[in-house]
Amino acid sequence: MAISLEKSLVVPDYPIWRFSVEQYHEMIRAGFLTEDDPVELLEGWLVTKMPKNPPHTLATQLTREALARIVPSGWHVTDQEPITTADSEPEPDIVVVRGSLRDYFERHPSPSDIARVVEVSDATLQRDRTLKLRVYAGARIPVYWILNLPDRQLEVYSDPEQAAYRRQVIHREAESVSVVIGSQDVGRIPVRDFLP
Repeated sequence: MAISLEKSLVVPDYPIWRFSVEQYHEMIRAGFLTEDDPVELLEGWLVTKMPKNPPHTLATQLTREALARIVPSGWHVTDQEPITTADSEPEPDIVVVRGSLRDYFERHPSPSDIARVVEVSDATLQRDRTLKLRVYAGARIPVYWILNLPDRQLEVYSDPEQAAYRRQVIHREAESVSVVIGSQDVGRIPVRDFLP
C-alpha cells in the first residue's frame, strides 16, 4: 500500500520529542541506542532504517568499489557510516570524504568534508527523494546521487540551495556519469557498473 507524500511528512498532533545531534550522541554514549538499533537521526527525528535486501547490498558495494577506483589522492570512500549535520546524523549508503579514515577518529565527517553522498534506493525511494534530499541539500552537500534500482537509473542532484537542489539530471542504465571530486573531474563511470 503506497503512502502519499503529504501523509508521510505530516507531524503527529500528539506530543512528540525532537532530539538535537548532541542529545542523540548522548543516547549512544549512555547505551540507550546501540549500533544494533536500526535508526538514524533525520531533522531531529529518530527514523527507522529499512532492512537491506541482496540487490541493495550488491548495488551499494558495486558503487563503492567503482568510486573508490577513481577518487583522487586526499579523498576516500566509506559506506553506511554516519555523517553529522546541524540537525541530523544520517548513514548514507556511500560517502566520498576528504582526507583519510584516521582523520575521523574523534568525529564523523561533516558537510564541509563531503564531496557526495549516495543512497541506493528501492523501498526507500520516496524517503530518499524527499526527507533525505532535504537533509543533504540543507547541509549544502554539493552532490547527491540516488541509485534508483526499480527504474535502473542514477538521479544526480547538485547545486544545493536551502532544502533543495537546483539541478537534477537522470542517467539511464546505458549512459555514463561524470564524477567530479572537489573541482577535479576524475572520470566517467557507466551507470550499469553500479546496478545489480
